[in-house]
Amino acid sequence: MSMNPRTTAHRKKLMLEALQKNLGIVTRAAEMSGCSREQHYAWMKKDAKYRKAVEELAEVAVDFAEASLFAQIRKQEAAATIFFLKTKARHRGYIERKEMDVTSKGEHIAKPPVTWTDDEENPDA
Repeated sequence: MSMNPRTTAHRKKLMLEALQKNLGIVTRAAEMSGCSREQHYAWMKKDAKYRKAVEELAEVAVDFAEASLFAQIRKQEAAATIFFLKTKARHRGYIERKEMDVTSKGEHIAKPPVTWTDDEENPDA
């Protein structure tokens, strides 16, 4: 059964197809499908099924980017390899900075004392 091109369901289907082809870029998908950006966002707000489909397409875009990253790693491109190691192998020490958990578990944390070496540097003196 073909959809009438004037129906909302058909227009949503066209927009979803365009979003998939454009990796979720709304402006390009809107131009391709003939749907306005405003209409897309109105559907996102009002139609849970449409919103879920759009959210799933966002994951497809991430999958595409990951596949591209892995292809670059296979070509032994240093920047891609470094990026991957800094994001996925942090537990092995591939980090530029050390992150510290400084939560207080509900306890008050006092400000550390400040020692000034020169009165000119202390605006409160």
